[in-house]
Amino acid sequence: MDAATRNRYLKIFLVIFGLIFIFGIFPLMMWIFPSGWGWTPRQPEYEQMIMGIYVTLGVFLIRAAKDPAANASLIWFTIWSSIVHGGIMFVQALVDETERANLLGDVPALFVVAAVLWYLMPKKRPA
Repeated sequence: MDAATRNRYLKIFLVIFGLIFIFGIFPLMMWIFPSGWGWTPRQPEYEQMIMGIYVTLGVFLIRAAKDPAANASLIWFTIWSSIVHGGIMFVQALVDETERANLLGDVPALFVVAAVLWYLMPKKRPA
């Protein structure tokens, strides 16, 4: 894939992931697949914190889509924080039997976000 095509897809996926972070996580956590997107027992304070963080990140990912090169540090933060968050949750889900559904929900979702953005990010700084 050439750089222009990769950049076009990067812009598209920044908007898609931004919209999912803004509008998708809450329904997934509350109604669609709560066992795979939340923790047991439910913790409203945790849910509000996660939503605040991800809605904010979603807004900034959409803004970053206008000029991904100028927002590379935000995109790399999204990649690495998704890997770290997903990795910690992966271990916690393995250790705690009541959280195994997260292995089919938010854990793989975070790794997908990281993998897609990593693949689409330019490997060298533009000259």
